[in-house]
Amino acid sequence: MDQESSPPCAGVGIVEFLQGKSYFITGATGFLGKALVEKMLRGVPDVGRLFLLIKGKDKEAAMKRLKSEIINAEVFKSLKAIHGNSYEAFMISKLVPVCGDVCSENLGIDAQTTNEIAKEIDVIINSAAQTTWDARYDVAININTKGPARVLEFGKKCKKLRLFLHVSTAYVNGTRQGVFYEKPFCLDRRSTRRDTITSKAQEISVPFLDIDAEIKLASVAAESISKNADQIMRELGTERARIHGWFSTYEMTKAMGEMLIDSMRSSIPTVIIRPSIIESTYREPFPGWIQGNTVPILTAYGQSQLPCFIGDPNTIIDSVPMDMVVNATLAALAKHGIDGNPELHVYHVATSVVNPHSFKDVYSYAYDYFSSSPLLDSKGKKIVVRPMEFLVSIDSFTDLIKNEVAQRGGLAPGDNVYESDPKRYLRMQLACLKTVNRFVRIANLYKACMFYKGRFDVTNTKKLIEDMSIEERKKFNFDVESINWEHYIKSVHIPGVRKHLLRQTPAHAKL
Repeated sequence: MDQESSPPCAGVGIVEFLQGKSYFITGATGFLGKALVEKMLRGVPDVGRLFLLIKGKDKEAAMKRLKSEIINAEVFKSLKAIHGNSYEAFMISKLVPVCGDVCSENLGIDAQTTNEIAKEIDVIINSAAQTTWDARYDVAININTKGPARVLEFGKKCKKLRLFLHVSTAYVNGTRQGVFYEKPFCLDRRSTRRDTITSKAQEISVPFLDIDAEIKLASVAAESISKNADQIMRELGTERARIHGWFSTYEMTKAMGEMLIDSMRSSIPTVIIRPSIIESTYREPFPGWIQGNTVPILTAYGQSQLPCFIGDPNTIIDSVPMDMVVNATLAALAKHGIDGNPELHVYHVATSVVNPHSFKDVYSYAYDYFSSSPLLDSKGKKIVVRPMEFLVSIDSFTDLIKNEVAQRGGLAPGDNVYESDPKRYLRMQLACLKTVNRFVRIANLYKACMFYKGRFDVTNTKKLIEDMSIEERKKFNFDVESINWEHYIKSVHIPGVRKHLLRQTPAHAKL
């Protein structure tokens, strides 16, 4: 039967489920949180109220942050155009700031407010996270591990709750190689990870992970360390992650958060969304929107500060546009909110299996872009880049970057700065050392990923697309196979980074 004569798919019922419901959302001031709130308000204007957990000393401070960081944020400009003069009134009618914090018991919400909003909430979306790869171990555990557990406990007080949705990361799967299935993540008692991988994936033996013991370790360490606490606690997190088979503190603490959710959820229908590396929006609400410095290597490359990096150029980079993560989240939320099945469902929003692209591809496109539309230095002059050079070791990277930074900083042999001005020479040396140390730290953070051979299966996510109607697929598109990487990187992503992070546009260039 041809497509035209096939009966139309009834669809998931995304809009029908979302409208009229009330939502409790954490992390709403972050990159993903803002995009999620924006799409809910723009795509489903009849959505109920969104209760947004916002950190602040009191309700007035939370309201102030709501207005400055959400209502006045650039990502909402399409909504502003739709509602015109009534925009702020519309936003205030839909968004309810709740003063609180995922690091506090009962989320820091007072008893009266808890009783009031617990009667209304239909769905909880937990997107709050500490995303710094090498954050302090105690901080990352408090937000990424204990935070989801606190949000879930709060959810148990919501009598109408139909779904708990948690945003995790595809990288909870750790350092193993192979293809990872969309299954709940846990460690078996033999301490060999099996349940999220295919038969072709590598199994690794790691020490048994006791989450309670890790929480206690981080707490005791934080209390007992007085000097250089930030550095020591960061190093502790990295060490614990690598002992237990993860690249970073971020990935380990997110994995432990998933484990706590699975052990605590009881009969609450639960969805875990695991995006890979989230980049700028592909189309919605407009192409290229991005927040925060999520691409330090790319920006440094465009500024000609980082012409080389450690890694295998053929390594597949798994990244996905923000709007596709948002749309997949809303589709999964509706599907399982409607069916009410008291199970845990996992969705990868990832590209490495169905639409792979390599680091070599990314930096080839980046070279083309910056060669034709160069960034500007502090004097408004065009910055010249050269093709990215990939190196195999930290030592070779460190040696090359030292020479690059020295030449750029006026400390190359023959510059004779020391003879003319010793004090200036010392200042320049310190500045160069600081720059080198920054890039070496970035290289150490990313080096494992630059050789990573893991892939993320998207069977569940593809099935979700199949369940959607044609209209839903248009309105809530997350078909990552449709991404043209050259177009996205050269015409959407890098221009977005340039505009929203670097605050530059090609039109400002000086000849």
